Amino acid sequence: MSHLKRTSPIVITGATGAIGRLVVAGLLDAGHAVRGMSRHPQRASLPDGADVVLGDLDDPSTLTHAFDGAAQLVLIAVPETVEAVVSRAKQAGVEHVVVVSSAAVTAGYDTTCNAVVEQAVMDSGLDWSIVRPGEFATNSLLIWGPAIKANRRVVEPFPDQIGHPIHEADVADVVLADLLDPHRLGRIDTIIGPESLTKREQVAVIAEAIGGQITLDEVSAEQARDFYRAQGGFAAANADFLFGFESYDGVAGTTDEPHDTRAPDDDAYLTLDQITGAPPRTFRRWAHDHASDFT
Repeated sequence: MSHLKRTSPIVITGATGAIGRLVVAGLLDAGHAVRGMSRHPQRASLPDGADVVLGDLDDPSTLTHAFDGAAQLVLIAVPETVEAVVSRAKQAGVEHVVVVSSAAVTAGYDTTCNAVVEQAVMDSGLDWSIVRPGEFATNSLLIWGPAIKANRRVVEPFPDQIGHPIHEADVADVVLADLLDPHRLGRIDTIIGPESLTKREQVAVIAEAIGGQITLDEVSAEQARDFYRAQGGFAAANADFLFGFESYDGVAGTTDEPHDTRAPDDDAYLTLDQITGAPPRTFRRWAHDHASDFT
């Protein structure tokens, strides 16, 4: 492929999300034409220089203008429409798709969501690259943020469960590398954060970043589910999965991950330095970057 024509726009789905915004900014800094897709373009507030267009992956009929003349596409997971989306991209002349997937595919937990999107892209005949992020550090803001803001409290049934929370900028850096380096075609990278941290340790880091005490309330899984269902938003939508009442694929009564203190030793899980050579960002760095979001 004539890998990246600077005059051909790169289309970013999920452009207004935490990763998408950083990818848009990085491409603009590198001098590339960027087309950010949004269901609400008038509210997108993307960096100056980005072309913001209407597009909805749930409705592939809206994608004709978004894909027209594009050379590359960053695709987030909507498995229900992915066949039609990829077909329209191919018809429009897109040559290379970077899929933002999930480490749950690497672990074997995700068979119905991101895995379906990956397979459709790999079967399309287009060039592809796949980025599988692990646990987003941002999840701690979406889950714990409202209670920390309201009364400096975290409700958690598994305080000693270990994670490797990843800064969204590390994920964006791998997406950018896949877009800009033609030698990275056909890569699948599962990326995690550089530290093994328990939930208890993550709360302590956030408390240090905001300069205040945070009370950690250890409760049962049932109590946590009830609390976060009442809280609403991301936490409510994911409460059954988060606290062991259903699998990643939504199967009730089963759970994918043991909520214990074992850290993964699988060498399939890489940090940013192992993928691009750049130093990975710590959870402390993430917490300081987002301190104002907790207050």
